[in-house]
Amino acid sequence: MAWSSHGPVNASPSSTTTSIATVLIHGFGANKDHWRHNQPALAEVSTCYAIDLIGFGGSSQPRARLTDESHHPDHFSYSFDSWGSQVADFCREVVKTPVVLVGNSIGGVIALRTAQIIEECCSGVVLINCAQRTMDDKRLHEQPVMMRWLRPSLKTLVRQRWLSRSLFRNAANPRVIQQVLKQAYPSGCNVDESLMSLLQKPAQRQNASEAFRGFINLFDDHLAPELMADLNMPVDLIWGAADPWEPLQEARRWAALLPCIRSLSVVDGAGHCPHDEAPEEVNPLLLRIIQQAA
Repeated sequence: MAWSSHGPVNASPSSTTTSIATVLIHGFGANKDHWRHNQPALAEVSTCYAIDLIGFGGSSQPRARLTDESHHPDHFSYSFDSWGSQVADFCREVVKTPVVLVGNSIGGVIALRTAQIIEECCSGVVLINCAQRTMDDKRLHEQPVMMRWLRPSLKTLVRQRWLSRSLFRNAANPRVIQQVLKQAYPSGCNVDESLMSLLQKPAQRQNASEAFRGFINLFDDHLAPELMADLNMPVDLIWGAADPWEPLQEARRWAALLPCIRSLSVVDGAGHCPHDEAPEEVNPLLLRIIQQAA
């Protein structure tokens, strides 16, 4: 597993550094470098780790095993339980101190699942535009009738490896990535060569399409509100108000209904990845949360 760490610089007993570590969990298609504008700032008060989830960045990219496929020791179930276990093991074996887990998009769901696993070792969770997973079977009743009718055929199609590879090649095309970024970063801030490179290079690795195949077949997995229902640590929400995929309205509904949610901070004008699009606004929010957890 690939990961990077930044520690507090010039720390002293009288400094503002905390005994809490921070673990940053990227979203789908991204990697540890997606925290390029956050990790150095957070390291001023806390040892800060950013990891590559299995299937992404520089981590291993094993062949995907779908739910009903026969077990093979070298294959991997790309699921929130598996990724959550990966992050939990990292916290136990590498971090070895209480942590604040910060996740963007599906990284938010993984952060919540990890918090469940490590329990008392987690001091808090921060969800940045957490994935709401509207295509999950448990939300099928919210879909149009036509989508419900087509669901069995869709599931059969996306199981086919030839199709998932073809879809992935198209999604990894630089022009497509640029189009997606225009939606995800509506202000256009920090959409630069560095961002294109960190998204594009890992997608060119031999088995990069396997995580894509596993993920598009996750029709029945954890949903964020269900994971938060019995959570015993505080959850803070940070949301880009202009996210085209994860509406702010749903985040506000979570904040109103779920007791574990302590705060909701809205970043106006930012989209799906406000930590990267508007780090000058998000970093102070994260620093405050980390220091509260100490």
